[in-house]
Formats: sequence, C-alpha cells, structure tokens
Amino acid sequence: MTSVVVVSAGLSVPSSTRLLADKIGAAVEQAVTARGQEVDVQHVELRPLAHALADHLLTGFPAGELARAVEAVRHADALVVVTPVFSASYSGLFKTFFDVLEPGTLDGKPVVVAATAGTARHSLVLDHALRPLFAYLRAVVVPTGVFAASEDFGVSTDAASGELALDKRVQRAAGELAALLGAGSAPAPAPRRSADDELAAPTPFEQLLREAGGDSVR
Repeated sequence: MTSVVVVSAGLSVPSSTRLLADKIGAAVEQAVTARGQEVDVQHVELRPLAHALADHLLTGFPAGELARAVEAVRHADALVVVTPVFSASYSGLFKTFFDVLEPGTLDGKPVVVAATAGTARHSLVLDHALRPLFAYLRAVVVPTGVFAASEDFGVSTDAASGELALDKRVQRAAGELAALLGAGSAPAPAPRRSADDELAAPTPFEQLLREAGGDSVR
C-alpha cells in the first residue's frame, strides 16, 4: 500500500489552503490508482497542532496528535505540502512543522509543493522559498508546483482546452508524483535512526568514528 500524506497549513476556517490540499490529494489518489497501485491518502492539518508545535520547540519532544502527524510523515512514501503565503514566503506554522522533523525524515521522499495567496503576484513563492526548503531537506520535488490565487478557484480557464487552469496544474503535478512513486528503479534511502532508537540502543562510539572517517578508523 502506497502512503501519501497531505500537509496543509491554512489558518482560517474554511481555508483555501485546505481546499487546494484536498484537490491535490484527490488528484494524487486518482493518478496513483490509475497506475495500478493501492494508495492511502492521509491529511495532516497544522492549525490544530499550533500549540503542540510550540511546546515541541521548547521541550524537543512531540506529543499526542503532533507525534502521530510526525510519524505519518516519517513513514509516508510521498508528501503533498500546501502553505498560505505570508510576507512573500511560507507561513511560520508551516515552517515550524518541518523544523521539528528529525534530520533525514524527508531523504529521497517525493513531494508536491503548493501555495495559496490572495494575488498571483506571490506565485514565485514556489521557486524562491518552497523548492529551496525541500531541496535542503533532501526531498525530491516534482517539476510542477501548484499555486492558487483567489481568482483561480473556479474562474480561471485555459483558453485552448476550456479546462480550469488550476485543475490542469493539479493533475500534472499529481501525475508527476504518481510517476515517481511507480518508478521503482531507485533504491530506497537507508532508514535513519530516530532519537528514540538512539536512546534505546545507542550507536557505539567506535562505529560512529568509522562512519565519520569513511571506515578509516580501526
């Protein structure tokens, strides 16, 4: 079973960010299923986790629903991430969630990046903020990002096809993610040990020295 987690950081209720997240999640489910794979799409809404995220920053440990959200992301085969735009970048709530993930959590994980804003003038946020963030986290970002301004929801139409331009971008991004999930040619990245793993069974110091020195220390 292929697992896809959709992370959205909308602050209002109802939220255009959640609306876009649902739209991309449904398109990914359809695209992956069309390739003959079973898929489980889970949604992680960050708004209810805001207090838990602040506590995590102070204590270093997730709890309750936040812990379950972190584990869902850790074990997912792919992610869809959607943020509203604040001050020409991703929101603080969105960034905080990815700040508290353990290093290596997103290594090699395919990701669709998406954002919402009141005006199309913010569309470059995908390239100047989101792609660099997930490149740093060593995720594999699909070529098509999805940006939705207020006017994109139900009114902007592709003149050539008569298809809603937003839907066209969503379907293209979903198809690219499904293709990465179905490629099966690249080896899966080696699993990273979590903090809990290290506390339960610490890695011997001699082994850490060998790994840091390319096995040169005997």
